[in-house]
Amino acid sequence: MHGHRHPFFVRLTHWLAALALLTLLVTGAAILLSHPRFYWGETGNLNEEPLFTLPLPASRGSVPTGYGFVLADQNGWARSYHFLSAWLIAITGLFYVSLGVASRHVARKLVPNGPPPPGTYNNLQRVTYLLVVFAALPLMIWTGLAMSPAFVAAVPFTATLFGGQQSARTIHFFTTVFLAAFLLVHLVKVYQAGFRSHVTAMIFGTSKESQ
Repeated sequence: MHGHRHPFFVRLTHWLAALALLTLLVTGAAILLSHPRFYWGETGNLNEEPLFTLPLPASRGSVPTGYGFVLADQNGWARSYHFLSAWLIAITGLFYVSLGVASRHVARKLVPNGPPPPGTYNNLQRVTYLLVVFAALPLMIWTGLAMSPAFVAAVPFTATLFGGQQSARTIHFFTTVFLAAFLLVHLVKVYQAGFRSHVTAMIFGTSKESQ
């Protein structure tokens, strides 16, 4: 029976990216709660009309949310771990792309190519993975850097390319929603296809079916 085989660099980057993305989602949610309002342009504050507001309580009493309570402020530790996780996923992504292109893993496994061989990703999955690796993740990292005052001071076009820091924050949010949805669908598909065999293959490089 056909099994699942993954080279070491794919397994290593898969788990590092999973750890980084999960940490980014958790810490990003904590940061978001400090100001769950989104704007477009360079500036955004309580004196301006937001583009949209998420129906969430805030961790800052100055932010009007309609809720009768304020959450505990987790902004400090969340920003620190968010920053570290962003570097982890950026370095991991560069490592994966470099080896993936050099070894032709990307060409063989991710580029759509007619009817895909049995046991490999179908073309819809391939397109989705290409969007995640070469569009969504780079966009998330870029817009994240565009929200950093120090980085923007050194490289101004990082933010101006999107119309301003608040525009970058809004795009960052929607990109994150896309990646969170991708992660959820990915886990559901792995469960449906055989959770144990897929996870075994992603840990040890091959599943029992291929032995």
